[in-house]
Amino acid sequence: MENLSCESDKGTVRIHDRSFRVMIPAAEIDRAVERVAAAVNRDYRDKQTPLFLGVLNGSFMFMSDLIKKVDFNCELSFVKLASYSGTSTTGKVQELIGLKNNIEGRHVVVVEDIVDTGESIEHLMRSLEGHRPASVEVCTLFFKPGSYRKQIPIKYRALEIGNEFIVGYGLDYNQLGRNLKDIYVVADE
Repeated sequence: MENLSCESDKGTVRIHDRSFRVMIPAAEIDRAVERVAAAVNRDYRDKQTPLFLGVLNGSFMFMSDLIKKVDFNCELSFVKLASYSGTSTTGKVQELIGLKNNIEGRHVVVVEDIVDTGESIEHLMRSLEGHRPASVEVCTLFFKPGSYRKQIPIKYRALEIGNEFIVGYGLDYNQLGRNLKDIYVVADE
């Protein structure tokens, strides 16, 4: 049984047991990444070698495209957190791969694919505070203001969306769909 099938003429994909339709085309995503990169460039080009800290797995495509648009020296690293099961958040954050860099006195930009309830960001920010960075800001591809329940400011937001479940451009549904260049939303509800 095939787990991912595309019907490109209809703009839909089938992943596992769900159908998804295009919500945000790749060109619109690229324009949003360009806008957020311009803001990051403005704020960090005079800082000494900021560290971009990507949250795996979902941020890998956004991080890659964002870094290509950054015009200053920087370093990259990744952590891996898990908080989703299927199409909903579990409310619990698991740290699967932790921070390996010394960030004391450094400027850190946390790169997320999506900020939903804020559980993962709050967990990560608490963890980073103990390492005494000079500053930490969050840069996310997608922000869900209707779902966000925390007080941590999300300074860099490429796109704001509603509470829909999305896949593509690094985001998955039970580990599939990350490779899609567009963003898809559930179509069969």
